[in-house]
Amino acid sequence: MTEQPPGATGQRRLFVLNGGFFAKARLRRILNLAGWRLAVGRPGPGDCVGIWGASPTAWRGRALAARTGAAVVTVEDAFLRSVLPGRDRSPVGRRGPVGLLIDPLGLHFDPSVPSLIETLAASPEAAARGDEAMAALARLRAADLSKYNAHLPDLRAAEPGYVLVIDQTRGDASLRGAGRETFLQMLHAARDENPGTRIVLRTHPETAAGLRRGHLGPADLRSGEILCDAPVSPWRLVGDAAAVYAVSSQLGYEAMLAGHRPRLFGQPFYAGWGLSADEVPVPRRMGRTTLPALFAATHLMAPVWYDPCRDRLTDLEGAIRQIEAEARAFRQDRDGHLAHGIRLWKRRTIAQFFGNGRGVRFTRHPSPAVTLAWANRAAEVPQALRVEDGFLRSRGLGAELVPPLSLVADGRGIYYDPTRESDLEALMAAPLPPGGRARAQDLIARLRDAALTKYNLSGELPPIPRDGRRVILVPGQVEDDASIRLGAGAERTNLALLRRVRAENPGALIVWKPHPDVEAGLRPGAIPEGELSGLADVTAGKAPAAALIDAADEVWTITSTLGFEALIRGRPVTTLGAPFYAGWGLTRDLGPIPPRRQARIDLETLVHAALVAYPRYRDPVSGLPCPVEVAVDRLSDPGLKLGGPGLRWLAKAQGALAGHSWIWRR
Repeated sequence: MTEQPPGATGQRRLFVLNGGFFAKARLRRILNLAGWRLAVGRPGPGDCVGIWGASPTAWRGRALAARTGAAVVTVEDAFLRSVLPGRDRSPVGRRGPVGLLIDPLGLHFDPSVPSLIETLAASPEAAARGDEAMAALARLRAADLSKYNAHLPDLRAAEPGYVLVIDQTRGDASLRGAGRETFLQMLHAARDENPGTRIVLRTHPETAAGLRRGHLGPADLRSGEILCDAPVSPWRLVGDAAAVYAVSSQLGYEAMLAGHRPRLFGQPFYAGWGLSADEVPVPRRMGRTTLPALFAATHLMAPVWYDPCRDRLTDLEGAIRQIEAEARAFRQDRDGHLAHGIRLWKRRTIAQFFGNGRGVRFTRHPSPAVTLAWANRAAEVPQALRVEDGFLRSRGLGAELVPPLSLVADGRGIYYDPTRESDLEALMAAPLPPGGRARAQDLIARLRDAALTKYNLSGELPPIPRDGRRVILVPGQVEDDASIRLGAGAERTNLALLRRVRAENPGALIVWKPHPDVEAGLRPGAIPEGELSGLADVTAGKAPAAALIDAADEVWTITSTLGFEALIRGRPVTTLGAPFYAGWGLTRDLGPIPPRRQARIDLETLVHAALVAYPRYRDPVSGLPCPVEVAVDRLSDPGLKLGGPGLRWLAKAQGALAGHSWIWRR
């Protein structure tokens, strides 16, 4: 991964005459990290003039370069940009791009001179990266990501087998002067060359949003032909098409990447190589690249990718992970939420997590309009997404009002309820996506190295005798917790759990770890000291979970998430209930496992489902939706403060009133 620290040295001056370079903070930051320092005035020796693509102000920059002899550097958005188009003025639309094309040779959509992309596509370096490119393409397609990503993956334009005709916005610089006549010519050719096949006309997302006009519209269509302006996935659009017609749209390139030989009526960067049917050929390109090499040039080599959470340059995978997180949040939040059953202290966090659209409103009254509910209140609003803390939550307890870095929003059930299928179960039973295994393996290694668990509490490991006995770690639970009520077997209390473990392991050294909420006096489940005699050899109060797991030979639990953390750390786990990680072949299960859990999975599949695909993460530094790797960075940073002074004061007051938990748990 390419990284560069803030304020990189050795920068070159880039003189610009377009105020947008200065007004757009993220654009300015990416250029700075890429080694360019914006300037105004007259460029000197070694300086360059920057222009934004073929914008209306580009002529000024070219004129300045011609007068001074400075080289021209063109800047454009990369082909994976953002969730919403840059012209969208909503908070999500104003975030800016995650990638730029900074081209010192030409302009990728101007065929008059070779651009950086064209030069790279024909290079031996691009050819050598073909396998890497195809793996990255599979990753991009599986994540369902394109330049803009406000689409809804389940939508279809029409029944598969149609001819896709792609419109573009008027004034698009990549059209190189082509106007309505060219688009009408393309539409007529699509009809003539595919008689009897339904035509689907795809409008540009900015046209559908009312931001810019297109070239074709409903009046140009015949009976039975379809205008598609819905937020349909670009990959679904081209995947369902039998043939694709384009002028210079990126969607035409994605059709090529999906296996089509698109019919092109312009000269985009992907035309002329022999990979498309070209109305206007580009002879110098013919036969000089392959599809893998072209993708390597456009996505791996030419762009400068940016990680807005870590504020550093990254690679394509880093950009994919960020936009994947942002797009997922937007798709779930775009229409706004009405939330029910959310405690007052959690409402600010919920509004931040789920505010990637029209915002969050709260209600005390269940109704069919509710779209979000805290999971233990979801029975009142069964249509709502069920919200709960994720498995990498915080450094501190939820019961002590420490805000989370992760939440889950489950549309089927909730992970701790084995009486019904959850989204997590569906993810675990599905195959891993491209790159998923390697990502899970890296995540497992990081969690082990950083000793990260759900709450990441500080504390000291108690002395554990090393006398040859097998060490069994037994985590306590909150006895009125929903996972106990819904997923426990015969043993439903901490005392019953310890008695069962001792009865089946009379010669073992048993380490008892009370649940932190119980230990703090905030929830029920405490075992009197006298009852522990003969059952537990060591009581590990306030000890860090990761260190305890590492010191144990195995773990016995009812439904505790510490069992999941033990699996991550390679320890055998015995379950007496039905936690989400039981029943898949990874644990020894003595409790009532749902018969629907028939799939046999490995640890990587479990970790990818539970920590990558299921939760939503929010970066407390940037405020952006983020991938799990950013959350791991934050939890690994001992200097990061989570939660403001108001919540810390409230948590202290709550501790003082520990015997009256009904006050804050209503």
